[in-house]
Amino acid sequence: MASNKKVIVLGAGISGLTTAYLLHNDSYDVTVLEKNDKVGGSIETVIENGLLFDRGPNSALETTPLIAQLVEELNLTEQFVYANKKGNKRYILRNNQLHALPISPPAFIKSRLFSGKAKLRLMKEPFVGKSQDGYYQSIAEFVTRRLGQEFLDYAINPFVAGVYAGNPEDLSIKSAFPKLYALEEEYGGLIVGTIRSIRKRKKRKEQSKQSTKMISFKDGMKVLPEAIANHLGSKVKLNAEVVSIKKTSDGNYGVTYNEGEQSLTLLTDIVLSTIPAYTAGELFGHFNDGLKKHLAAVYYPPVLVLYLVYNKDDIGQPLDGFGFLIPSKEEKSFLGAIWNSVIFPNRAEDNKASFTLFIGGSRNPGFIYDDEEELIKTVKREFEELMKIKGEPIHLAKRFWEKAIPQYTIGYVEHENYFDHFEKDNRGIFLSGNYRGGISVGDCIKNAELVLNKINSLQ
Repeated sequence: MASNKKVIVLGAGISGLTTAYLLHNDSYDVTVLEKNDKVGGSIETVIENGLLFDRGPNSALETTPLIAQLVEELNLTEQFVYANKKGNKRYILRNNQLHALPISPPAFIKSRLFSGKAKLRLMKEPFVGKSQDGYYQSIAEFVTRRLGQEFLDYAINPFVAGVYAGNPEDLSIKSAFPKLYALEEEYGGLIVGTIRSIRKRKKRKEQSKQSTKMISFKDGMKVLPEAIANHLGSKVKLNAEVVSIKKTSDGNYGVTYNEGEQSLTLLTDIVLSTIPAYTAGELFGHFNDGLKKHLAAVYYPPVLVLYLVYNKDDIGQPLDGFGFLIPSKEEKSFLGAIWNSVIFPNRAEDNKASFTLFIGGSRNPGFIYDDEEELIKTVKREFEELMKIKGEPIHLAKRFWEKAIPQYTIGYVEHENYFDHFEKDNRGIFLSGNYRGGISVGDCIKNAELVLNKINSLQ
């Protein structure tokens, strides 16, 4: 337990709020400073005329028991929902047709998503040797070596676009998908590793992302960060933009922030940053030139999120899945679509269907220079053709993220190691957020416990 040590948390996204919640429960004197007028960070939910649009993350995977703990302690049981089982079905586009991604050996054999040659190639996977350069190996190199080019093109490429809005050629297998990499390192291969690790997972409370359930809330993902903020009350300060962090003569820290026209300084024992890497670099760069360089090197591509609602009677494609992803080989103007109203309740009226489409990312960052109106028309036309939609949308909304998702690029381990060394050399400063330890909501919540343990180790 802490001795009422003071902690200032920078940022009221899910990382900052969850860690602040745990610190508060552990008797730390916590203050959260958020420059915006609302909490949640990239978690944004808009509800208008009976339509619910999650403009950032639309769900989370229940990969840690902490999620259930938060739901119970914050009295969110009535809001908490699991995804419809229809959401287990995922589609991939090939030759302008939607194919269900096979999730069982019989389905894989029958699937028309992969050719017979690709299916035979998969049988070679257990006999492929381990790599020697895992830290600097791309996802594309790893998958091609173990599973073949076609599996990369029509499974991993769209999957990486769906998770990171990224390119498998650019991302590090070790940093971006550490559990996949670990299967090769620990067991020598993916198929053997998957089979042998099932028994181990059953003994752990933490579930794998492949088998765990998808969750959200009836009123959208914003419910969780808002509930945490309400629990913390006055400890969360909005419209509080931090402008400087300085070390004091007694080894603590002075955090100066602007609140309206007023400039205020708080003294604290510990500073926990959960703000994006590019912002953290500006605030902490004076402590260490190398830190600023590493933080600035974390790339966040732009993403345009498009929200469309149609009458169900106008849709020819059966609404029986999570949505679909588009391989880059298909040369479409967007990355994929989530079928919101299929997955969770309260997203649209029963006679309507809502969808979220994603545009840009690392695959096409130059879209920001295109005419947005024309781009949306093109995306809408392509989507309507694939979904066999004959009518116009009854609602359209959008959200542009200039810097969306941090990319765990090849050699990202150098950043990770540098952040670790910086924390050791600057006692009382901790760097967290979705550029460390995983980008998903579940990762951010799980990492809050790891940060709590690191802070407790200072005692």
